[in-house]
Amino acid sequence: MQGSHDLVVNFTDVRRDDIERVGGKNASLGEMIRALDHKGVRVPPGFATTAHAFYTFISENNLDTRIADELEKLASGKTDLHHAGETIRGIVLSGEWPENTAQAITKHYKDLCRAQGKEEVEVAVRSSATSEDLPDASFAGQQETFLNVAGEAELLNACRRCYASLYTDRAISYRQIKGFSHTKIALSVGVQLMVRADSGGSGVMFSIDTETGFPDVVLINAGWGLGETIVQGTVDPDEYQVYKPLLNKADLVPILEKRLGGKEIKMIQDASGAPRTVPTSKAERQKFVLSDQEILELARQAIVIEHHYGQPMDMEWARDGVTGDLYIVQARPETVQSRDAHLALTTHTVHAPGRTLITGLSVGDAAVAGRVSLIESAKDIDRFVDGSVLVTSNTDPDWVPIMKRAAAIVTDHGGRTSHAAIISRELGVPAVVGCGTATQVLHDGQDVTVSCAGGEQGVISDGISQITVSDEALQDLPETQTRVMLNLANPSAALRWWRLPVRGVGLARMEFVISNTVRVHPLALVRPEAVTDKRQLSAIEDLTCGYQDKSAYFVDNLARGLSRIAAFCYPEPVIIRMSDFKTNEYADLLGGRDFEPREENPMIGFRGASRYYSDLYKPGFALECQAIRKLRTQIGFDNVVVMIPFCRTPEEADLVLAVMAENGLERGVDGLEVYVMCEIPSNVLRASEFAQRFDGFSIGSNDLTQLTLGIDRDSEELATLFREDDPAVLWMIETVIREAHAAGTRVGFCGQAPSNDPAYAQRLVRFGIDSISVTPDSFIKVLRNVARAEAD
Repeated sequence: MQGSHDLVVNFTDVRRDDIERVGGKNASLGEMIRALDHKGVRVPPGFATTAHAFYTFISENNLDTRIADELEKLASGKTDLHHAGETIRGIVLSGEWPENTAQAITKHYKDLCRAQGKEEVEVAVRSSATSEDLPDASFAGQQETFLNVAGEAELLNACRRCYASLYTDRAISYRQIKGFSHTKIALSVGVQLMVRADSGGSGVMFSIDTETGFPDVVLINAGWGLGETIVQGTVDPDEYQVYKPLLNKADLVPILEKRLGGKEIKMIQDASGAPRTVPTSKAERQKFVLSDQEILELARQAIVIEHHYGQPMDMEWARDGVTGDLYIVQARPETVQSRDAHLALTTHTVHAPGRTLITGLSVGDAAVAGRVSLIESAKDIDRFVDGSVLVTSNTDPDWVPIMKRAAAIVTDHGGRTSHAAIISRELGVPAVVGCGTATQVLHDGQDVTVSCAGGEQGVISDGISQITVSDEALQDLPETQTRVMLNLANPSAALRWWRLPVRGVGLARMEFVISNTVRVHPLALVRPEAVTDKRQLSAIEDLTCGYQDKSAYFVDNLARGLSRIAAFCYPEPVIIRMSDFKTNEYADLLGGRDFEPREENPMIGFRGASRYYSDLYKPGFALECQAIRKLRTQIGFDNVVVMIPFCRTPEEADLVLAVMAENGLERGVDGLEVYVMCEIPSNVLRASEFAQRFDGFSIGSNDLTQLTLGIDRDSEELATLFREDDPAVLWMIETVIREAHAAGTRVGFCGQAPSNDPAYAQRLVRFGIDSISVTPDSFIKVLRNVARAEAD
C-alpha cells in the first residue's frame, strides 16, 4: 500500500522539476512558495494530488480499457470528438475515490484549514496536467478550474471533475494538434487557498511584450472580480506596461502605458459561494483596477519570477479584497515569443486598403485577407469555413479546433492576454481582439482584410486588399561609424523595432502622440471655459474623466505616449521634436478652433518656435515641457533629447530656451541636450550662432528644400522641380555640416531622401554627417549603403 505522501503532497515539498509528479502548474506553484517567498513573491498555500494518485484512481476503477477503447474509436473515425469526450468524461465521473487517496486529500485540506485558524476554508481547485506549461505548449485553459470550493465532500467532487476535464473536447483536440499521447498524460489537482479577488480584482501578467517579444517590459491586464473573465476574454481589461530596467530605481515610476478598459462585467461569488457574473458599476468602469504602486509591485514580482526561471513567464495574479495583498496564483513559461529566434524581420504591407470597418487590439504583426465566418456560439462551430476569418464575441478552449483553421480571428471582447489572444499567438494566426461590436458591424460572407501590421491597433478594412510580405535577414549586419537611427511617430509600433541594431531615434514626432493619444488642444485643458462647441466640450470631459486638473491629462498621456519610443532603444538617444502642428492642424484638435488664428499660408506661418514664447500658445508649450520633464525625471528616460522646430533666428532661440528653463527644462541641467531643426536657410547662414545655443542640428530636408527652392512641397504642379538633391540644397547641407563641426556641434539628417535613394545616403556620409535617421522599413538598406560609403 502506498503512503499518503505518494498520493498528495504539500506545495512546500514540490520543486520545478516535479512536472511528471504534479504537472507543470503545480510544480511551478511549489517552486515559487519554496524558493521565492523570501524574495517578496506571494503565493497562496495549498497542496497537490500526484500523477500516481491519478493512475491509482483510473486503475482501481478499471477505467483504462474503457477510455482506450473510446480513444481508438475516435482515432479510427468510428465516433466524433464530441461523443468521445462526453463518453470518457462520464466514465471518469462514475469512478469512486480509493480510500487512501480520499483520506490523503481530506487530511491535507484539514491541515490547510487549521493553518488558517478555521474549520473550513474556501479553496481554488485547479487542474495541472503532466504535459502542461512546457516551453513549446501552454495548454492554456484546456482543463478545468473550480473556484470557491468549501468542505471535504465538495473538494473531492471538484477533484474528480478535474480528472474528467483531462478529456474535454478541447483538451483532446489540443493534444492531437500538438502530437501528445492521450494515455501518457496524467492529471494532478492543485488545491490552493482562495484569494478573495471577487472583491479585489485579478488579472494576467507577462514578463515580455506578447506581440513583439520586446524583453524589457512587463505587460499586465487587470479586471474587477475573479480572473476568469480576463482569461476567457469576456471582459475588456485595463492594460499596463512597465519598463523593467528602471524598476530598480525607487524614485522612478516607469509605467509606459495605462489603458483604461471597459470592464463591463465581473465574476463574484454569491451568498452560497458559487461564482456568478454581474455588471460592474459606472465607478468601477471609470477607475483603474490597480494603483501605480500596485502596478510596480506586480512588475517587480514578475522580474523575480522571470530571473528565477531564467525565461519569460506568463503569470496570473489576484488581489485580496479584504487585505489588499497581491498574490501570484499561477506562473508558467511564455510559449510564443520566447521560442522565436527572429533571425529575420518580416514586414506585411497592405496596399490600397478599403474603408476601415472596425478596429481593436492587434495580436501578431501579420495581415491577411479573406471571407468572414461569423459564429456567435460554440455550438455552431461546425458551420466554420476553413481558411476564413473567424468573427465571434469571444473564444474559450472549445474553439481551438477551428481557430487553428482560421486565416484570422476577430473578437468583440478580450485583451492581449485573453484566450483568443494567447491561442492565436501560439497558432501563428493574426487576431484583432476587443473590437467591441465586430459581430454587429461585420456580416457572414463579407470580404475583409485584417491587418495587425500597424502596431497595437488592428484594423479590419472592407474588401480583399493586396498584401506583400518581405523578409530582411538580421544576421551579419554591418557596424558603421555614422549613427543610423529611426524616424518614429507611432508609439504603439515602436517596440516592434527593438531587434534592429539602431543607434537611437533621430526624430520622434510629438504631434502624432498629441493628435492620436491626447486628442485635445492643450489650451482647451488650460481654459476649458473658452471652448464654445458643446459637443467637443463633452468629448473632452469624457476623455479627461478622473482628472481634477485637466492639464494633468495632457501631461500624463503625452509623457506615456512618448515613453514607449524612448524605451525600445534605451539608453541610446531619442530626439523628440516639440509640437510642429500648423495652425490649421492645431485647430482640428478637440477645442482647437477657439484658440487658433486663421492663416492663408500656415506652412510658413505661426508654427514651431514662434508659438512657444507667444502669449497665444505659451501655456500650451508649458504643458509640453512638463510632459518631457515627467518623461525624463519621473518615468526615467534621461536618454530623451529635445528638438526645437522652425526656429527662424538665434534671438528666437534665446526666447524659447528661456521659456523651457521656466518650465524645468534647462539645457545642460540633468544632462539635458537641446537640438534645433535645420530646415530654414537662416539656420545654415547663421549656423555658427545657432551652434552656440544648441547641442546639435537635425536637417529636415523637406522644409529646407521647399524654402531654398521656393517650392510648396505639396504642389503637384511643381513636383518635378522639388528635388532634395538640387545643387542649392546640397550646398546648404554641406555648409551646415562644415559650420557646425567647426563649432564642435553634431549634425544629423532626418529627412526621407536617404530612405529612397542609396546615393543620397552615400553623399551625406561624404559630407561628414554624424547620423542619418530613416524610416524603419528602409533601415537595413540604408545601414548597408552607409557601410559601403564608409568603406569607399
